[in-house]
Amino acid sequence: MTDRNALPSGPTGDELKTCCAAAYSSDVVALLLGDSYHPGGTALTRRLADGLDLGEDRRMLDVASGRGTTALLLADTYGVQVDGVDYSPANTALAQGAAQAAGLADRAEFTTGDAEHLPYPDGVFDAVVCECALCTFPDKAQAAAEFTRVLKPGGRLGITDVTATPDRLPTELTGLAARIACIADARPLTEYTEILAAAGLRTVRTERHDHAMTRMINQIEARLNLLRMTAAAKLTQAGVDLDAAPAVLAAARAAVADGTLGYALLIAQKAS
Repeated sequence: MTDRNALPSGPTGDELKTCCAAAYSSDVVALLLGDSYHPGGTALTRRLADGLDLGEDRRMLDVASGRGTTALLLADTYGVQVDGVDYSPANTALAQGAAQAAGLADRAEFTTGDAEHLPYPDGVFDAVVCECALCTFPDKAQAAAEFTRVLKPGGRLGITDVTATPDRLPTELTGLAARIACIADARPLTEYTEILAAAGLRTVRTERHDHAMTRMINQIEARLNLLRMTAAAKLTQAGVDLDAAPAVLAAARAAVADGTLGYALLIAQKAS
């Protein structure tokens, strides 16, 4: 029997984390994706947060917090105390700078760390969020166990993430670049719920938001076409294959249309 959470032959878990961290701290990714690095943007983040029972007396953790967009939105909108953790030191610095610029440094603090080994004590958070990142973690079961560990009894986990049926993905969506782009190691929604259940988190709500994935693909295509004319050298230097990009985007769009690829919202709860 094979372990679905085990890495295929190729880069090690640490190498994959380093690749993802480098990619998502690059300016090119910011140019292609804008302020919000996940489908659905801030509107879907707000929908997710509404299911987490947030308030001014609550402390929450944003795992894979990137440049701080989600954490700062939640600190500002809900008045919560937010900790953000990201594997990239560059992202941590950018997020902390953004918190200071927004006047939220007293409510948002960012730390460099590993989602599979969170640098926090047991049972300190009322809620944990993780947007478009669980699908990239090499050891998803370990990350889920860490979510459970740092949550208080009765605390809630909110996830938005890419879903996929791995054995149906076209070849354009299965390489290292596709893995970093949150596709190649994404799992079906039912498998995410099983991983969380094994870690002691009971799923209480799921929603499909596949249309958000299609909108992001269209956005990336439009921005890529613009940048091809204005910043082609910068894209190439950053490792973007301009010749292959149209086929990859077309494959992703077709995979969403036939149900192989999608996007979902999930809320789970730790036992009281």
